[in-house]
Amino acid sequence: MLTGPAGRRPVIAGLGITEMGKVYGRTAAQFAADAIRLAVADAGLRLSDVDGLLTNAGVSGAGVGVGLQQQLQLRDLRILSEMNAYGASAGAMVSYASMAVQAGMAETVVCVFADAPLREGQGSGGAYAGRRQPAGFTGLLPAAGLTSVNAMYALAAQRHMSTYGTTSEQLGSIAVAQRAWAEMNPLAQMRDPITVSDHQSSRWVAEPLHLLDCCLVSNGGIAVVVTSAERAAHLRRPAVHVLGAAQSHPGHPDARDSRFGLESGAVRSGPAALRMAGVSLRDVTVAELYDCYTFTALLSLEDYGFCAKGEGGPFAASGALAPGGSLAVNTGGGQLSSYYMWGMTPLSEAVIQARGEGGERQAPRNDVILVSGNGGILSHHSTLVLSPHPRD
Repeated sequence: MLTGPAGRRPVIAGLGITEMGKVYGRTAAQFAADAIRLAVADAGLRLSDVDGLLTNAGVSGAGVGVGLQQQLQLRDLRILSEMNAYGASAGAMVSYASMAVQAGMAETVVCVFADAPLREGQGSGGAYAGRRQPAGFTGLLPAAGLTSVNAMYALAAQRHMSTYGTTSEQLGSIAVAQRAWAEMNPLAQMRDPITVSDHQSSRWVAEPLHLLDCCLVSNGGIAVVVTSAERAAHLRRPAVHVLGAAQSHPGHPDARDSRFGLESGAVRSGPAALRMAGVSLRDVTVAELYDCYTFTALLSLEDYGFCAKGEGGPFAASGALAPGGSLAVNTGGGQLSSYYMWGMTPLSEAVIQARGEGGERQAPRNDVILVSGNGGILSHHSTLVLSPHPRD
């Protein structure tokens, strides 16, 4: 558990979400600044109250860094840093902000992510095209045809399928379940219902991954305010308590003994975060999982222990993840159907659920919420355990 004096225990006290999706004419830095202003106002604070800033930039993230201090005219910051573990960054930022608040290094720390890769008149695929390929030995994978993140995740999914018999239809069940949640989320980019048949008929991106196995591309920004429980008691919004946090960075080798495609960092960061929180997996009532691909969500379900290794496919196909199922997973629609803001997608929905503000999609119980972040190609992982309730 994140311990220390009860008043200094860390909480998330503010959430800011900008316009999201196909929003043009604004830079990532402008989205970031707007998200910060929204989060601070949501908490009932002023920018002058902020004494810590942690930033994470997406692929178009010029200006989403320490320069935001000048853009927002923040003064006398006690913490200021740019962070990047890709999709694991949001969880890492909140964990470092929480430790800073506990230690008295800062009182009010804002964590922000923003990106603006979409261009008007350009397809989503073009947002990530044209990236420079590595040279030397690191160029061997592209030389073999693995020229994109899509291809690498397809390789991981194919290994899981070959090892455990996981099927494309089972992956499709995850996309269908999350779309059902997104139908109830007014912020979601994709709200039309889909079926497994729709999933199967969607075009191949990199076999065995169909288009509906892959996340959205979004422009926008999200920020959260981390402060102490003592201070949050006098603020505008319900406090979301940060009970536990952990990271794991497997660094899968390109070698015979690699667990790439079979195991993620959730295997280690999950139990560590739950131990810190003083809870068990049985206590988790909502899971907001990083889902850049349906396969990433499936692997995380197994690695956290929600089902046995190799049983993620049947578990998803059982309907357990859909509204009314046994486990509330990605209740806003996730990155597959809601919006793609790296690790801020699951974190923002977790805050909404912890506050009881999910509306039609509110989970029946929100006592313990597990939040995952996945970075790189299963290279980095972060886990947070959040709750509307403090823990003694």
